[in-house]
Amino acid sequence: MTDMTYVPLPGSERTALPQAAAATAEDDRERVEVTVMTRRKAELPRTESGLPARLSREVLRGSYGSDPADQALVAEVLAGPGSGVEVTGQDPATRRVTLAGPARALAAAFGTRLSRVETTAPDGTTVVHRARAGTLKVPAALDGIVMAVLGLDNRPQARPRLRHLAAGAPSPVSYTPPQVAAAYQFPPGTDGTGTRLAILEFGGGYAAHDLDAYFMDLGIRQPDITSVGVAGGKNVPGKDPDGADGEVLLDIEVAGSVAPGARMSVYFAPNSDQGFVEAVTAATHATPAPAAISISWGESEDAWTAQARASLDSAIADAMAIGITVLVAAGDTGSGDSDTSGTGAHCDFPASSPHALGCGGTSLRLDENGAIVSESVWNDGAGQGSGGGGVSDVFAVPAWQQDAGVPVSKSTGKPGRGVPDVSGDADPETGYQVRVDGKAQVVGGTSAVAPLWAALVCRLTQARGGRPLGAIQESLYAGARPGQPAPGLRDITTGSNGAYQSDPGWDACTGLGAPGPALPGLFTRPER
Repeated sequence: MTDMTYVPLPGSERTALPQAAAATAEDDRERVEVTVMTRRKAELPRTESGLPARLSREVLRGSYGSDPADQALVAEVLAGPGSGVEVTGQDPATRRVTLAGPARALAAAFGTRLSRVETTAPDGTTVVHRARAGTLKVPAALDGIVMAVLGLDNRPQARPRLRHLAAGAPSPVSYTPPQVAAAYQFPPGTDGTGTRLAILEFGGGYAAHDLDAYFMDLGIRQPDITSVGVAGGKNVPGKDPDGADGEVLLDIEVAGSVAPGARMSVYFAPNSDQGFVEAVTAATHATPAPAAISISWGESEDAWTAQARASLDSAIADAMAIGITVLVAAGDTGSGDSDTSGTGAHCDFPASSPHALGCGGTSLRLDENGAIVSESVWNDGAGQGSGGGGVSDVFAVPAWQQDAGVPVSKSTGKPGRGVPDVSGDADPETGYQVRVDGKAQVVGGTSAVAPLWAALVCRLTQARGGRPLGAIQESLYAGARPGQPAPGLRDITTGSNGAYQSDPGWDACTGLGAPGPALPGLFTRPER
């Protein structure tokens, strides 16, 4: 390998972590496994609105995966004799090659150095992990074939998007998830039967006794729930009731109580860019395929490398192409999205992926009969949570959003993909009644909105006789015009999330709005 010519890998740049402290010395013998993403044979076909055209799983995997010859070359070049690197998996259908070996060998293979550091994770915990800085390199023979190398740096990538009720909150109220679904008039006579729902988690876990007690108290039959480990991730409950465990149980309890007929798979993967791609890929290519994938974790777009954003966006596009709707929480810290650089407004990723449905937050008030009294943008003030939203700094305005009136970014002054697309109750002061690690809690956050909408997708799919929705954006935005309510949705026109104000029509606080009673009618026309 010493005689090879190397070239930079575009999009792999990482800056040194601020305030990182050296931990234990890096063990050059530590076994590291990385995911190498290889190029597609051909780009996905698109509809006139720019969304992936509907494909069968077989066509997606056979025609729009990678060329096996590309992956064979990757294996030959990177895992040749004397490299210390071995190939542990090749999957042209999902464009992934996995390589493993000692840390020193993997670092050398991509022209970098690894160190072991202690940092503060996005959720505020202290963690020790591998880190690197600078740009990765690949042998020139692989230039244009290797699109990303994920997993060398395994820093925590994202945080759960849930919020607990703040101490001293004024006149809080709370609802069960079915009460919220009833207020939004989810399609009657449906419970998700005949569908599957995937929930992605990057930490924490759930215990059966919590779910038994929760569903029994609600008088709802417990859904069929399966735990799936991905890339070494596991269901580990009881470690973080105020963080990751709360996220996991919130997701399951919201989705499971609103669509108890749907069979649920909960995927646990490491909280790294590699873990995200592996989890989305596993859920997408499961058999049978889920109707919806719910993701309640994210982080500011600028916290991801360009190669990681592109890889995850591409994996989400695959899901959309075979009819899966991917729903992602838009963030809980307003338009700034946890920014500490002082550079202004930011979007949360993967909610900003143009192939995902970004889910924003509202504050919902119901009367004693469960009818909606008021609904506004969720914003409890500085440090107490607010729905994320804004204009992407990295993704262009998608064709399907061109007529919705998305403004330019308050941070760059340039146009971009607008976030969120839709919204729902997220304010912990009008929060959801859940059970976490044996304790009843009231929880909010856009973390609740992604599984709520995922359950709605399952119920709409059931109402359509099992036909998947897939590119739901096409129908939601079909009648969207600047300053006008979108058909089928409840327009939210009161409040702000910091840099952006809620106005009639689409806005960067609540998107097109919350579910309305006419929503099912948008999905009765024949599939494209």
